[in-house]
Amino acid sequence: MFHRKGFDDFVATLAGTSLVDQWDAHVAKVGGKVFVLLSADEGGAALTFKCSEESFELLTTLDGIGQASYFAKRKWVTAAERAPLSATELEAYVKRSYELVAAGLTRKARQALGIDG
Repeated sequence: MFHRKGFDDFVATLAGTSLVDQWDAHVAKVGGKVFVLLSADEGGAALTFKCSEESFELLTTLDGIGQASYFAKRKWVTAAERAPLSATELEAYVKRSYELVAAGLTRKARQALGIDG
């Protein structure tokens, strides 16, 4: 997930997503709304994603994970490569971010993008 190919391959498995380069990051969107960013971090790469309030409280206590700049008030975190999360855990958090953001889209927009629910 911390390398562009792995990031792109995972994001491509989620319905209705698009990828753009903006804000000095590689950004994944659903319905035009950001759900995860891949960016450079001191000493490596970092992922920024939305999470639930409970996950936000838990994740921000871990080394290598902090409140995301400009996003923290909305429960976004930035996880550095050194963060103690497995690839499976990161994928689950990114998928949950996608679900949280997609849930904010209109039903019509979700249907047009092929998103169930």
